Amino acid sequence: MAAAKGRKLKVFQAPFGFYESVVAAPSQAAALRAWGSHQNLFSEGLAKLVTDEAAIKAALAHPETPLLRAVGSNDPFALEARSLPKLPNASKSAKGTNRKAKPEPRPPDRSGLDIAETAMRRLEQARKAEEEEYRRRRGRLDREEAEARAAYIAAKKKADAALEAERTAYRRAGGKD
Repeated sequence: MAAAKGRKLKVFQAPFGFYESVVAAPSQAAALRAWGSHQNLFSEGLAKLVTDEAAIKAALAHPETPLLRAVGSNDPFALEARSLPKLPNASKSAKGTNRKAKPEPRPPDRSGLDIAETAMRRLEQARKAEEEEYRRRRGRLDREEAEARAAYIAAKKKADAALEAERTAYRRAGGKD
């Protein structure tokens, strides 16, 4: 659709109480973050990709910022809704009743869990990097040890040959062990 900060944006729409909201974001997850939603409105069928050109144009003018309009209106989406939603006339039996609607339960705050999960991922990545460094260092030490062993074996063969030659010369000269 359009790019902001080098990212391709899509426009998503979801209802929130008496209002509809659109947001231009690079992904569904980014749209949910912009709306401040801790539930996946897309998997529940409440949020969707927008096809209305006017809504797309308005959202792309304010990337990653939710825009509102009253449910049921044809007002353009804006930073603040310009009108109130149109409610149907209440029936006579409903008039005069003063029932309080139960507040919708708020989803639990996940921010602490997100921080802890991120810290755990970083810790695991750091440990993997340490293990890889230890593996590289062990490989270098193994190569050094093999080279030192080969150098020792070659030097020992040379020293053994020199010792045997000197021992033979000593014996020929009349020396005894």
